[in-house]
Amino acid sequence: MSLYLYNTLTGCKEKFVPREPGRVSMYVCGPTTYNYIHLGNARPLVVFDTLRRYLEYKGYRVFYIQNFTDIDDKIIKRAQEEGSTPAQVAARYIEEYFKDADALNVRRADFYPRVTDHIGDIIKVVGDLLRLGYAYNVEGDIYFAVDKFPGYGKLSRRRPEEMLAGARVEVDARKKNPLDFALWKKSLPGEPAWESPWGPGRPGWHIECSTMALKYLGPNFDIHGGGADLIFPHHENEIAQAEAWTGQPLARFWLHNGFITVNREKMSKSRGNFFLVREILGRFSPQAVRLYLLSTHYRSPLDFADEYLEEAERSFERLDNARTLLSEALKRLEGEEKEAGKGYVPAREEKTSSIYLKAKVEELRGQFEKALDDDFNTAQGLAVLYELVREINSYLHKGEAGPGAQEALKSAAAALEELGEGVLGLFGPAKRAADTGLVDGLIELVVELRQEARRKKDWATADYLRERLNALGITLEDTPHGTRWKIRR
Repeated sequence: MSLYLYNTLTGCKEKFVPREPGRVSMYVCGPTTYNYIHLGNARPLVVFDTLRRYLEYKGYRVFYIQNFTDIDDKIIKRAQEEGSTPAQVAARYIEEYFKDADALNVRRADFYPRVTDHIGDIIKVVGDLLRLGYAYNVEGDIYFAVDKFPGYGKLSRRRPEEMLAGARVEVDARKKNPLDFALWKKSLPGEPAWESPWGPGRPGWHIECSTMALKYLGPNFDIHGGGADLIFPHHENEIAQAEAWTGQPLARFWLHNGFITVNREKMSKSRGNFFLVREILGRFSPQAVRLYLLSTHYRSPLDFADEYLEEAERSFERLDNARTLLSEALKRLEGEEKEAGKGYVPAREEKTSSIYLKAKVEELRGQFEKALDDDFNTAQGLAVLYELVREINSYLHKGEAGPGAQEALKSAAAALEELGEGVLGLFGPAKRAADTGLVDGLIELVVELRQEARRKKDWATADYLRERLNALGITLEDTPHGTRWKIRR
């Protein structure tokens, strides 16, 4: 099945066909670097990281760009409050951004352009827009004249009065139209500034993304993504600037994720109802947070509450436990193969249940792809993954053996890994900090010492070791196949 995506520009789902066969160009708006990212900022990071993963799963080569806004009014204000410089503020929060993004298993973009590295490019675009008659100069401030661009409003499909109501529109009585927006801002005393033909100043917010996207991807690139709050004015203004400058569409598909809400109000710093990612990661595993962010269709609102993250924690545990049980079962079957070389002969006939599991795995893989091909429905994709886990657990409960069992379990393990980690990113580098080889080895050593104490019927020592591990947050489970341990979250 072909991939269909909802295009905000056309208001409908369209078959995705890239500009170049086999290659996808994608630009996603990144953070303004004056604070730690909150959960609302994290949603587009996870959504578009997962879309990139799925496109690669389907065989595309993806060139993925995400920008950093490293000069802005908010950055300047934070620097003044801290007695530092805007460059220092931006550098610090870019570093902190990567810590949070890495924890959520967000793969690095191919390139992270920064505004301050592209001032010359921006000045050229602004100068061209002035020359072409799309912009005007007011005492060193350069504004884009929206009346000059006939397509203004086509992305948000709003009337002018709707655009002005509640939007982030700059108030300036000198503008010819209240909707006109700054391409270049004349610097104020004490602010960072760059020399330009119109005097010292710095770029407006919207011009940066248009300039950098066009520089690295060219016009009519495949996907431009971001949160729904960016549709107007940011992305609307990006389209106006870029298309006025090049005469070509900026992007072919415009994708926007829905808001995260708290009591049905959008999460945002301005409302004061935001929750920092690193604070949430102090209480919940990064895997559960990522799963929660993918548990609702990307275009739908996603309400925030602790109970939803607790539910995501339990859901991830189900997936992770199935992964662990699969690994253990495959190790046992490999042991049986080794025994076969010593005269042990396992059952050679492939059982009906093994044939069924292999067929079911392929059926569920197809259902997963069908869900994501239909406007990237990760919520339905997760439902398919849970069904795969139910099938795995049911099969393992029967304790099947033989060559058919090994092949069936390998196919199930491959599907769980490719879909759960390769596409959804749920198992990878976002493992808990304690999950290192050294700590694992030490825990295994204590478990072996306990097993030896039990073999010798030294119950006091065995119980003591179990209690000490439990006090450290490590749970032991004795099974017919040995002792399994798990670090409690």
